[in-house]
Amino acid sequence: MNIRETLKDKRRIVIKVGSSSLVHQETGELDFVKIEKMIRLISDIKNQGKDVVLVSSGAVSVGRRILGLNKRPEVLSMIQACAALGQGELMMLYQKLFMEYNNKAAQVLLTFDVITNDERRKNAENTLKQLLDLDIIPIVNENDTVATDEIEFGDNDTLSAIVSTLIGADMLILLTDIDGFYTDDPRKNPKAKRISVIEKIDDSLKDMAKGTVTRYGTGGMYTKIAAAQIASHAGADTAILESSDMEIIYNLMNGDDVGTVFLSDTSTDFDIIDFIKNKKYLDR
Repeated sequence: MNIRETLKDKRRIVIKVGSSSLVHQETGELDFVKIEKMIRLISDIKNQGKDVVLVSSGAVSVGRRILGLNKRPEVLSMIQACAALGQGELMMLYQKLFMEYNNKAAQVLLTFDVITNDERRKNAENTLKQLLDLDIIPIVNENDTVATDEIEFGDNDTLSAIVSTLIGADMLILLTDIDGFYTDDPRKNPKAKRISVIEKIDDSLKDMAKGTVTRYGTGGMYTKIAAAQIASHAGADTAILESSDMEIIYNLMNGDDVGTVFLSDTSTDFDIIDFIKNKKYLDR
């Protein structure tokens, strides 16, 4: 059987959407059409009997828009203020849209110290699993209002992989503005080729990853490789998809050759918590 054809059987899915996938690139304003389509699609996947968790960036971008700032602030306290203002509006939008499709959503905000502390991490795991048992869609974000390191989770790439490990997900989908993993940066090298399926993540693969940073996001391809590595060792396949048309998630789940799929690999020892505590996902 084609490896991609098995994706339709995934039962517990984490979908991560970055800041750059939620806004119009020209203005930085929220793209309501794209967001509504994503919520409708997630609701439909859930109606198929699957568990879905949404890991969403965007609080800082939304707060920046409310304050009338033309670009992302550089001062940490201002970033946190934007996050505090934007998180509420973003969550209100998500809950309103999910309610239109008869689904309930709950906010879960996490920080680095929660993930690296055994007791607090277990509490987060219990909360997420309880929400899923209650038929509620968790919406997870880093708590930027109290975070002291702006890139602790690499635009939530790493956070989404950690969430995958906490809930025992079998699929992680990273929505971004590049349509998969390439042999080189396709924006700079027209000869770069997309890799459809990757069975093993090694150093040579990491060397291909370029630290591209979008205008409205903070992550790069390297953090997505690290996220795939975490999810892989926890037993989840990972897909990197381009988010201009959210319908691509359907294409992925139907077995179409879209994006890049990293296959799970639990055959080797890998200390996920050590990897996270020492921020090895930021080693370049």
